[in-house]
Formats: sequence, structure tokens, C-alpha cells
Amino acid sequence: MESTDPTALEDRYGAHNYHPLPVVLAEGEGAWVADTDGRRYLDWLAAYSAVNFGHRHPRLVAAAKAQLDRITLASRAFHTDVLGPFLAALAELCGKESVLPMNTGAEAVESAIKAARKWGYTRKGVPAGKARIVVFDGNFHGRTTTIVGFSSDPDSYEGFGPYDGGFDSVPYGDIGALRAAIGPDTVAVLIEPVQGEAGVVVPPAGYLRAVRAACDAANVLMIADEIQSGLARTGHTFACDREDVVPDVYLLGKALGGGVVPVSAVVADREVMDVFTPGTHGSTFGGNPVAAAVGAEVVAMLATGEWQARARDLGKHLEQALATLDPSTVDDVRVCGLWAGVDLAAGGPSAREVCERAARLGLLCKETHVTTVRIAPPLVIEPEEIDRGIAILKRAIEG
Repeated sequence: MESTDPTALEDRYGAHNYHPLPVVLAEGEGAWVADTDGRRYLDWLAAYSAVNFGHRHPRLVAAAKAQLDRITLASRAFHTDVLGPFLAALAELCGKESVLPMNTGAEAVESAIKAARKWGYTRKGVPAGKARIVVFDGNFHGRTTTIVGFSSDPDSYEGFGPYDGGFDSVPYGDIGALRAAIGPDTVAVLIEPVQGEAGVVVPPAGYLRAVRAACDAANVLMIADEIQSGLARTGHTFACDREDVVPDVYLLGKALGGGVVPVSAVVADREVMDVFTPGTHGSTFGGNPVAAAVGAEVVAMLATGEWQARARDLGKHLEQALATLDPSTVDDVRVCGLWAGVDLAAGGPSAREVCERAARLGLLCKETHVTTVRIAPPLVIEPEEIDRGIAILKRAIEG
């Protein structure tokens, strides 16, 4: 008989586009998850910030359950009674006029690229087919063919071309390079206010303000990909808030669905969003009633400011705890709110080895780019649980 082991079945029937840690999760609550044998693990990844509010937060589960008992999908061919209130609440949270709801982060990025190009042609007067967008080395915005075409990670782009072009990549944090890359056909600058997949790379102080100024000077849209960094992860509603910068376009996802359903959004003023007219863009599931119900509850939770404050306070605790790591075992530690990247020293274990050891000890985190361990606990974590995780991380690094 065929094996009923879930890992074996996933390996046999699933595409091999992921390399999961050897843990089979079955349950989750708050900052903790449990495997099929009932063993508990402290979650320090939070599904790449999609589970900012913890696993199965009661308010979010209740919102989803209530909507499941009413209507789950109507498509955008019809109105629903939950979509409008969600869009209004999210627009208010962002201080913008309009919201385009989608499902995944990559869909939000793709939608913003379309919007920026059409804005350039219809509002700025860029010649047809000539629009260009400035991006950054080390970026991660998704996995579609358009997006990987401007990635600097060979694993993301090799073998998937040809690519459509129209993107100019510059070093992250180098404002001179950005200014030089902006030309008369540039319609947008697409930036992660903190680069997540690159290892929680925080730009130099003042950089986001300089990016905003460069965009203003050239009549270029500033598009902030806040899919990982937004919605309280950095201790602010948006990572751009760290420098009091307001982009022209916010891209949101992950935590917007509360770890319950996929929800993403492009949020901008009407000047940008009204380039879309009926038939020019859409999504069957974008803005579906369950997504709208959960998303509205997420926005309501964020509106109080408590989650942002919690991430700031816990982030300080995390930074202090990470400072106790043996400096001979790490090259660098970067912390931004409750989010951190730990670069391991050369000659020691790889980040993958450290994450595998940590999992065996009851802590789940994930590697990126061979040498960096990413840390992003749910915002419901307690200080003593941070200390517990640091103790395990030390053991995992030291072997």
C-alpha cells in the first residue's frame, strides 16, 4: 500500500519548489505550533509575517467563521455587503483614497506595475511602451515571470526567461545611484522599506526620505512594498512610518489576511488608481467576502495602535537578547521592530544547519541566502518566550 506519511506524499506528489524543515505541523495557537506527534515548537517565522497576530487569533477566526455561515464568494460581478466597509477602513488606515483588493503579494506587485505603467502613459506622457521602473539589488517582490525578471537572485530568475524588461536595478541604500537611474521615461520606484528576503536589511537613516524627495523631483511614483514589513511588524503600521514617509502606493499582503486567508491590496489615491477601468484588471477571488471580513478585522485591530507598540517594545527586548550571542559566531545582527536577521560567521554552521538544529530543540526559524537566519515571531509572543528562543538559538549555533 502507498505510504500515508504526509511528508512522503508531499515529496511524491508535490512540486519540489520548497525545501521545508523536517517538521510536520498539525496545530497552532498564538506563538506556538505542534506537530503530528504533539510536540510543541515556538514559531519564530510567523509564515513570513503572515501570522503577525498569532496562530488562530480568536477575533480573526471568529470573523472568518461568521462569514463562512453567510456567503463565501460572489466574484466582482456583484457587490457584497462586506467589501465596501473593508475598502473604506483600509483606505483610512493608509491615508489614501482607493484600494484594489487582490489575493497574493505577487498579485499586488503585478497590479502596481500595471498601474504605474499606465499612469506614466496617461498622466506623465511617457511614450507608449517606454515606461521604466527603478528597483533594487537584493529585492524580493514575488515569483511571477515579470517580477523574477528583475530579481538579482539566480535561484529566482535562471531558466524562466525571456523577460519583458523595463526595469533598472540599483544598489539598495545608495541614493546617488537611484538619482542617476531615474530618467525621463521612469514612472516609478519600487522599494521594500526593509528588505525581508535579503535578510532583514534596513536602509541607512534618512534613505527613505531621500527616495521620496527623488521621486517628487522627477514626478515619479514611489511604490512601497510593505507586504512583509507592513502592518505592525517593524513597530509601526508601515515601515515607511519610521521616517514619516508617505509613498504614492502601498502594497500590502501577508498579515492583511491574519494568517487565515490570502489577502493583498494596492492602496493609492485616485490619480493612480483610476487608470483602471472596467475590464482592464480583475480577480475572481480578489476582495471575496471571507477575505474582506478577515481583512476588516485586521484593520480594526491595527487601528488601536497596540500591536505597533507591542512590536516596538518586544523588538527592544529581542535586540537586547540577540546582543548576548557570542560575537565569534555571528558577523552581524539587524533588528527592526520584532524582525531580525542574524548573519552567521564564516567557518561555522550554515543557516540551514542552524535552523535544523533549532527545530530539533523546539524553535522554528528559517534561513535565507545560506548564511542568514531570519527571525519574525508572532506579535503575541511574550518576553520570556523570546528569551527561551534565544537560548535555543545559541545552542543551535554553537552545535
